[in-house]
Amino acid sequence: MSRVFSLFAALLLCLAALPAQAAVTITFWSHEFGNHFPHAFFTLRGTPDAGGPAVDLNYGFTPKSISPSILFGPVKGRIDIAKPGYMEGSDAQFSIVLSDAQYAAVLALVDEWDEVKGDGTYRMNDRNCVHFAQEAARRAGIVTLDFPALMKKPRSFLKAVAAANAGQVTVIDRHGKEYLASLPPIVTAPAPQAVAAAAAPVPVN
Repeated sequence: MSRVFSLFAALLLCLAALPAQAAVTITFWSHEFGNHFPHAFFTLRGTPDAGGPAVDLNYGFTPKSISPSILFGPVKGRIDIAKPGYMEGSDAQFSIVLSDAQYAAVLALVDEWDEVKGDGTYRMNDRNCVHFAQEAARRAGIVTLDFPALMKKPRSFLKAVAAANAGQVTVIDRHGKEYLASLPPIVTAPAPQAVAAAAAPVPVN
């Protein structure tokens, strides 16, 4: 019996060493003029509360080609995945921790705006990268998002959202290279069912 108790106590100690909460954090980024046009995008990083593989993703929305036609009407758009160098030259503005339901809703948004899975139409005035980030923020539970004069100004829009929701979001306001270097490794969390099974006492015959 003492051996069973020791095993059970050891399992509890292992579980106590796990992170208190596994969750995915969404971070909103802006990129200013340089080699690219201004842009807004977001990253998803962490592990779902339900457990499973860690995620480290990023998504933006952009026209498939940059030409004067984007100024005059709808054009073909696509989901854009930023490369590490691009992210290092961008700015992390703010973040918020997602529930699993919110995480799923943001992933659904990516599919909805994808040129293959959904509608990839890009419209400068009402369906650009800032609108994409705005909808992701709405699905993340952020409340104050209505800044119509800033919908073509990624950095200004995101800073306005951060200021208006300061009690809800974590303001970052750091250059991408510095911010990325500060991030800890992502730990894959076990599913709650697996944790519960591991913690169950061993029956004694």
